[in-house]
Amino acid sequence: MKKILFVLIFLLCINVKASIVLMDADSGRILYSKAATEKKLIASTTKIMTSIIALENSTLEKKIIIGKETREVNGSMIYAKEGEVFTLNDLLHGLMLQSGNDAAMTIATNVLGYDNFIKEMNLKAIKLGMKNTTFENPHGLNDNSKNISTAEDMSKLMRYAIKNKEFLNITSSKIYKVDKYIWPNKNKLLKQYKYLISGKIGYTKASGQVFVSAAKKDGKTLIITSIDESDKFNLHKKLYEKYFEAYEKYKILDMNTFSFKVKNKNKYHYYIDNDYYMLLKKDEINKLKIKIDLSKNEEKVTIILNNKIIDNVKLKKIKYEVKTNKIKQILSFWK
Repeated sequence: MKKILFVLIFLLCINVKASIVLMDADSGRILYSKAATEKKLIASTTKIMTSIIALENSTLEKKIIIGKETREVNGSMIYAKEGEVFTLNDLLHGLMLQSGNDAAMTIATNVLGYDNFIKEMNLKAIKLGMKNTTFENPHGLNDNSKNISTAEDMSKLMRYAIKNKEFLNITSSKIYKVDKYIWPNKNKLLKQYKYLISGKIGYTKASGQVFVSAAKKDGKTLIITSIDESDKFNLHKKLYEKYFEAYEKYKILDMNTFSFKVKNKNKYHYYIDNDYYMLLKKDEINKLKIKIDLSKNEEKVTIILNNKIIDNVKLKKIKYEVKTNKIKQILSFWK
């Protein structure tokens, strides 16, 4: 009865228009969702992608001069003056903590060139399986151009982004100082919830409040995206507490023990690069299935739960003879 009452109260606290996804960061499994694939404006959470493209195509030490491109935006700014020089690291902190639209324009213009930068944002979205996402600018303002995505797609993006140590270091900073500038992090949940490791807020009148965050507790990592939910900080905290309690982390595939040889395929030895983890409830363990697929160009392990595909893990391979010779070399070294 108490559980039913809690769920009813919890659901009443959520905006009926909101889109929400809670995802297991290890497997990509969606543990809770509401209007997960509904296309919406994403405001400044756009800057998660802006940050990743910049990090993957430049260096933090790169020096950048603030130019006239900053005149094209308004709203949340770092208010850097034209001609001032910052490192990319400085600007990324201004982008992610202070949500500077001027920082976004400066980064996009100087890292790859504005048009190429937007192109790379969209190509990365395709690679990450963000099927319902389109980027038209690097900042998220929706006056003359619009960035459209879904709660599911933005969760996929955050799942990818938190694997980048530099991204995590930047987005977990509570404050950043450079010269005369002081940029506090607008993500207030960093101070309110000790398990939070990353996050980006966004807001325009058209999009409503948008928030993408990630938290880690007891080795378990969860990601939450909420779009058009005004009570975003409380919602994320409540969801984290509820789902960290409800799920346990299990090692589904062990890289040290997972291997096999296929005789009819030139005696290839198949293996995986990393251990594979997944959050499960205790009554779900027996419902999990592992399927190995060795069809042409699709050599993978498929993780299935309740007859639904959760994730795919690519298989690596080496000819069995090569593996055997390597083992012999190692053994002969120790003789």
